[in-house]
Amino acid sequence: MTLTDFRIFLIYFVDSMQQQITNTLTPYVTSAFQQHSLTAVTGILSSIIGGLSKLPLAKILDVWGRPQGFAIMVGFLTVGLIMMAGCNNVKTYCAAQVFYWIGANGITYSLDIFIADTSSLKNRSLMFAFASSPYIATTWIGGPAAASFLAGAGFRWGFGTFVIVTPVICSPLLFLFLWNYRKAKKAGLMPKHDSERTTIQSIIHYAIEFDLLGMILLAGGLALFLLPFSLYTYQSNGWRSAMIICMIIFGGLLILAFGLYEKYLAPKKFIPWILLTDRTVLGAYILAGTLFVSFYIWNSYFYSFLIVVNNQTITHANYITNIYSIGACFWAIVVGALIRYTGRFKWLALYFGVPVTILGVGLMIHFRQPDVNIGYVIMCQIFIAFAGGTLVICEQMAAMAAASHQHVAVVLAVESMFSSIGGAIGSTIATAIWNGVFPEALAKYLPASAQADLTEIYGSLEVQASYPVGSPTRNAINHAYGDAQRDLTIAATAVLSIAVVSVAVWRDIQVKDFKQVKGRVV
Repeated sequence: MTLTDFRIFLIYFVDSMQQQITNTLTPYVTSAFQQHSLTAVTGILSSIIGGLSKLPLAKILDVWGRPQGFAIMVGFLTVGLIMMAGCNNVKTYCAAQVFYWIGANGITYSLDIFIADTSSLKNRSLMFAFASSPYIATTWIGGPAAASFLAGAGFRWGFGTFVIVTPVICSPLLFLFLWNYRKAKKAGLMPKHDSERTTIQSIIHYAIEFDLLGMILLAGGLALFLLPFSLYTYQSNGWRSAMIICMIIFGGLLILAFGLYEKYLAPKKFIPWILLTDRTVLGAYILAGTLFVSFYIWNSYFYSFLIVVNNQTITHANYITNIYSIGACFWAIVVGALIRYTGRFKWLALYFGVPVTILGVGLMIHFRQPDVNIGYVIMCQIFIAFAGGTLVICEQMAAMAAASHQHVAVVLAVESMFSSIGGAIGSTIATAIWNGVFPEALAKYLPASAQADLTEIYGSLEVQASYPVGSPTRNAINHAYGDAQRDLTIAATAVLSIAVVSVAVWRDIQVKDFKQVKGRVV
């Protein structure tokens, strides 16, 4: 391992550890403001903006230069962490997540490009696998670290620590980027072209080049349309609230306007529509979105379920929720070897990945209930992990194999965008089900002595877990969790029916038949 490899590894390690800690702390952040039910909402806007930013981010980093772009993205990430550490309500925390994920996506893109530039094609997949390997290690660190912050300095320092650590860890690689950039500039490899545009003309030029209007229409439309499904319970008139109705209507109109604008008016298309005409590429995108919709439906309140119903410690609950990360990373290596040996990927997705995913999620309908042994829940997680590791590799292979080599980068960017939007939709559905089922179930099951505390119980994970195990109130809370989890897992399983069709339409492409493109292509 070279010094540069170590620097990249360290950035991925710190970033993955911070994500593990954030996922664990989020329910406690929302509970601190008595709004535990909004746990899933915190990721909706960041998923939308973070996903849609992938394509313009690529152009921005190319236009500004990678060192400058990398520095700005580190700045975005750091601002997001500062806002999370200092937030005084869930709204600020949601906004902080947007800043954080724009920065995280930009940093990841910069590192991916650097790895692609400095590795041969035959070693590139191994380099990318190496770069993602910290996620396996940090699974075991994130839970204890989060528990330590909660027991000591508090959740704010869980974010504040990384406000200091992240820029320090990223600085050595930034200096390396700047040094290489200046060397290339001195060597005349990066001649400066005078565009002769005024400032206003440059703003208009780049707004068109990045399809800024299209991105605003889509991001605004999705946000306005999805958020009401999570927020309607906080309005006195519920679904009949004027704000909720207006948000849904205007959100739908903006999404429609985006489609019409992209088809008839946009000088530069935000999404390369030619890719969507290939059934294999489109099927891969739909599969990516579907998997994330399903995952975020059943996973959004899974950690809280483990803490309250299964009475797990913070560390153990974190281990269980991260079975997917560990299993998928390990199993992806096996899948990669099978694809290399057989030359095909569709059979793995259609006959193993999709059926086992449906099996694992479907079994949770029965096993994610009070008084069910935790071992059965873990079994379901293992099924989903192995199947998920298969489908992620296969969907990426399908998209890349069906597109020409020049479109590989944009194909993967759009695939990531579909995944992020799917995550936002999944979080929305999860929050809508939770808000519709859990409080009503609490009101139904809580003993008379605890009815006065219903709002406090509903709003805080820590309050829910504070009642003694086996007490009437704790049993009632567990029962309410069971009702909500049943509906969540039913919805997550039903969504996966789309996955069957999305894989079935793929062409059975023989990847061994492809001639390798020579040279180092990003």
